[in-house]
Amino acid sequence: MDDLKRVLFEKIFSHRLGLISGLLSFFMCVLLARLFVLQIVRGEDYQENYNLKVEKVEMIPSTRGNIYDRNGYLLAYNELSYAVTIEDSGNYSGRRDRNKRLNDELYFLISNLEACGDGIDNDFGVTYSPDTGYEFVSSGTALLRFKADVFGHASINDLTYNSTIGANEADATASQLMEYLCGSDRYDIPTEYDERLRYEIAVVRYNMGLNSYQKYIATTIASDINEMSLAFVEENLSELTGVDVEEQTIRTYNDAEAFSNIIGYTGKISTEEYEEFSKESDDYSLTDMVGKVGIEQYMNSYLAGKKGERTVYVDSVGNLIEVTNEKKPESGGHVYLSIDRDLQVATYQLLEEEIAGIVYNKIVNTKEYRSGENSSASDVVIPIYSVYNALISNNLISRTHFKDRNASDTEKAVYESFLAKREEVFEELRDYFTTADPVIYKELPEEYQDYTTYIVKKLRSDEILGSADTTDEYQQKWVKEELSAQEYLIHAIEINAIDITKITDSGQYIDTDEVYAALVEYIMSSLMTDDSFEKSLYHYAILQDEITGRELSLILFDQGILSYDENAVEALENGSVTAYSFIRDKIKHLEIKPGDLALDPCSGSAVVLDINTGEVLACVSYPGYDNNRLAHADNAYFAYLNLNQANPLYNHATQQRTAPGSTFKLCSSTAGMAEGVIDTSSKIEDLGKFDKVSNEPTCWIYPSSHGEITVSEAIRDSCNYFFYEVGYRLAGSTAYNDKRGIERLTKYASEYGLDDKTGVEIEENSSTLATEYPVMAAIGQSNHNITTIALARYVCAVANHGTVYDLTLLDHLEDSEGELMEEYSPTVRNEIEDLSPYEWNAINTGMRMVVENMSEFDEFPLSIAGKTGTAQEVTNRPNHALFVGYAPYESPKIAIATRIPYGYTSHNAADISKNILGVYYNVESSKALLNNEAITGVSTQTRVTD
Repeated sequence: MDDLKRVLFEKIFSHRLGLISGLLSFFMCVLLARLFVLQIVRGEDYQENYNLKVEKVEMIPSTRGNIYDRNGYLLAYNELSYAVTIEDSGNYSGRRDRNKRLNDELYFLISNLEACGDGIDNDFGVTYSPDTGYEFVSSGTALLRFKADVFGHASINDLTYNSTIGANEADATASQLMEYLCGSDRYDIPTEYDERLRYEIAVVRYNMGLNSYQKYIATTIASDINEMSLAFVEENLSELTGVDVEEQTIRTYNDAEAFSNIIGYTGKISTEEYEEFSKESDDYSLTDMVGKVGIEQYMNSYLAGKKGERTVYVDSVGNLIEVTNEKKPESGGHVYLSIDRDLQVATYQLLEEEIAGIVYNKIVNTKEYRSGENSSASDVVIPIYSVYNALISNNLISRTHFKDRNASDTEKAVYESFLAKREEVFEELRDYFTTADPVIYKELPEEYQDYTTYIVKKLRSDEILGSADTTDEYQQKWVKEELSAQEYLIHAIEINAIDITKITDSGQYIDTDEVYAALVEYIMSSLMTDDSFEKSLYHYAILQDEITGRELSLILFDQGILSYDENAVEALENGSVTAYSFIRDKIKHLEIKPGDLALDPCSGSAVVLDINTGEVLACVSYPGYDNNRLAHADNAYFAYLNLNQANPLYNHATQQRTAPGSTFKLCSSTAGMAEGVIDTSSKIEDLGKFDKVSNEPTCWIYPSSHGEITVSEAIRDSCNYFFYEVGYRLAGSTAYNDKRGIERLTKYASEYGLDDKTGVEIEENSSTLATEYPVMAAIGQSNHNITTIALARYVCAVANHGTVYDLTLLDHLEDSEGELMEEYSPTVRNEIEDLSPYEWNAINTGMRMVVENMSEFDEFPLSIAGKTGTAQEVTNRPNHALFVGYAPYESPKIAIATRIPYGYTSHNAADISKNILGVYYNVESSKALLNNEAITGVSTQTRVTD
């Protein structure tokens, strides 16, 4: 029985083995057949499918459209250039490997590009100098937005404490931010690299990061490279992973300074712009170039065109396999402005020459100007020492270069003088703050009063010293200058007005002496790196002849600000030419410009309109800037413009508002006649002092008198008394009501559009009208604040008898093929119908008599009508100079408004207006002035208001 079982088991087992063997043989055959199909029959197909790992839609950039003037003159266009780009297309084993290989490659690439004479594109929010280290480009909200981007936050409200930098991200210094980027948590850039190259590598890495390190999206490293750089990159392409040379276009501007505040410039899209534009279109990426200001910004979508796209297939190692579904981009359209290029350029040049002439005439060979008790705005002069100081304070001369290894002997000598001055001042300040017997403020030398005032203001701005309590006894003594700074600050500590957490980490349980000691150390250490305080030290070193005008004049050559002139240098060095005469000569020949110095005056504006159509023929703001440099990502230049006290980035024509002065009397005449308080024959006797209101204002001619005059004669003489009376009557002669007077006066000002924007497509502020004192408001004082372009629209309406236009800077649009797409023209805002033709003529006649009585227009071949205005702001600075007018008087064609802030007298504004109109009408004497030299025959007379 057992044998039978055994035999049976063996048969079954052998049968199962056979079955299993058969099955295994079958599966083996199947696998071999399948393998044959995969490897031999369909191997090529499967290999292709294996490699096609990435399918990506790429955007193809479009070509930006051009900008032209009204006559087809090219103002903004694209130039073909070569750029070095990099794609993050390498294969890395991890983040550390990526950082090392990218950093090494960028180090090699950037250092060789610089050796060839090119630099990286840099619109980063931090600049670097070996002498001053890292500094932020912007401030305020713009700076916080930049920090949020760097730390990876969507909103500035998300900025928080960061353990890597050991501080709140909102308070991070430029150095802390750069160390964060260069550190192991981000780009891990080796510390043994030269610091400048570490910075530049970080900038490129950050720009790559804006693409979120998307493969196959190129980041531009350097634009518009030269032939040497091009050859270097092409020779080394096999060694440079992801690096390529691409044909690109760079935005280029003709007549840059004259048009900068109209056209603006392009730049890389910001995070905020990207978020805003993306709400309207998916066509944007963080590498796009967009219009930043001006027409470039306003017409951005039209100029930019539409991107194309294509589907790209790449293999597993990043090699391009195939391009499909390609849709070509649509080029941007062209924009034509209403501006006349020749008139715009001439107006800019004449403004600069006129302002330079005023500065030239007012410079005197003295150290300081001090206003006396009876001084007026016309007495203000420009001491030559103020000019020397302006070379430093307005950053025309680079102080950082004084410390450079390549600094000239003169630069080194100036820097040594500065160091000696700083050591002396810091020693004196430390003694002052620590002495047992401190001197009260009023008994300090003026220099140390300035330093002390600055220190207290700085402590407040740093939020270390709390807001002043005007009821506090010590605060009252401080205001009266009867207290020392030491006593004032110790008292602040005692009343807990000092935030000790910002000056010491010793905790809150320390006594007053310890807090004060920490406060003094904070003051001394913070002043050591304070740029404004450093400028103050230079100011007094110059004033005390420790740094001389001769040295600063020579440095203008050393730093390339002036073209090298061997004879001039020798004359300065041997003393045959004084610094005083040298500087005045350079200002006269516009080698040093008013915008470089930012002294009074340093800015101006002028707007020219076609009276019959309202078209804007010129809209000039001085000083301008080179928008080519901003379009080419020159962040150092942008930082300089932001620091320039002449405000070149600010549009003085459309944004600056001042009192209109006597130019407003045309409106007061309108209101008076429309409301029936005067007519064309009404006569008012100028009694000199207007005693019907409590402040008893006087006429500018007082104690003389204009006698009995009509409205036309009052405009001619700019008689304050006449218009005081008009303002008074508007308020009600029998029952005077201040509010009623203002309402009636501003009703007509509003009809002229003087409380509104004009409608131009660039940055513009609304003008505002007086809210009180109709008697003073009637002569253009009180609290009127009106832009130059609003004044131009206003005088245009006076000239055409009541048509007020909404303005535009656009003439028409064309597509990329030159086909007309849209036309623009000013529209009628409203018609002033309150005056009869006879009353309009009375105003126009008065304006013609104004010009006929001015020596500036003697023998001028063009008949001009106009109104001057000299508006006083403060007594220790010159008055604002204004002029509004039109020509020809008999058949008005164009209107003009000109303003020179702190330009002393309206005669200067009238003089430049005359020549702008003269250029338009081809008057030879005006055209001859376009010679890049200061117009030195300018007037220095003034009135409080005329």
